[in-house]
Amino acid sequence: MEYIKAKSIVTRTKSTAWFGAQYNMNIYKGCCHGCIYCDSRSQCYRIENFDNVRAKEDALKIIRDDLRKKVKTGVISTGAMSDPYNKFEKHLCLTRHALELIDAYEFGIAIATKSSLITRDIDILKDIQKHSPVICKITITTYDDELCKKIEPNVSLSSERFKAIEQLSKAGIFSGILLMPVLPFIEDNQENILNIINMANKMGARFIYPAFGMTLRQNQREYYLNKLEKLFPQKDFKEKYIKTYGNAYQCTSKNARKLWYIFKEQCDKYGILYNMNDIIKAYKSGYQDIQLKFFD
Repeated sequence: MEYIKAKSIVTRTKSTAWFGAQYNMNIYKGCCHGCIYCDSRSQCYRIENFDNVRAKEDALKIIRDDLRKKVKTGVISTGAMSDPYNKFEKHLCLTRHALELIDAYEFGIAIATKSSLITRDIDILKDIQKHSPVICKITITTYDDELCKKIEPNVSLSSERFKAIEQLSKAGIFSGILLMPVLPFIEDNQENILNIINMANKMGARFIYPAFGMTLRQNQREYYLNKLEKLFPQKDFKEKYIKTYGNAYQCTSKNARKLWYIFKEQCDKYGILYNMNDIIKAYKSGYQDIQLKFFD
């Protein structure tokens, strides 16, 4: 494992619009999941050797110091740029120990991951939930494990992530699905969306937050299109993307409107939340507004 310097790790977010988080935390830099569509590979993020994971040196000491200095407690988001449960986390346990610090200083946590390893830390998440909001967001883009192996080669299979949601839900932890991106021509069909919703309901998911399409820019576009050509040589997906989207950043599925109505109807049927404000309100329900806390 390569370690890199960092002055601060828990930083204030510019907005609380994304799942109501006040702070952001990334212990690792880079990602080894190999998802062919990942926007974090784009040049604008300036992450060299993106597929190689590096950990931040003295991360736990820095996180402890960061938390001690915060005047306000709040929800800390992790998993935006690098999955906190990459393959190295299993033995390094940096995320687990960071959660212990978050618990000790009485902050909340919002985790985004594609790994079933998150279930290892259910005990700490339950402890955090005693005093602060907790939300676990498991990214699932396809119901089909075989397709998952192609587009997300180094992550827990979709079926394993569904089981992780079930374990989290049974433990009383507010959890659900990030249904994004939904890849045009590949995943944007009624069968895939309905299968995901039905399984989410079966596993006790409280919410599904969707995006029927994807983004492409800079070097990520070239990387993605080349992967399509290699993985689906008979499908002409690369040509379809070029013809349909050109150099557009926002690549919304042509089926988005139809899929949204199907998605909404099925989620309403099961009582699964999908509106951001409703999700934030639900997982923060029962907790007092953020209180001023001063640490010695």
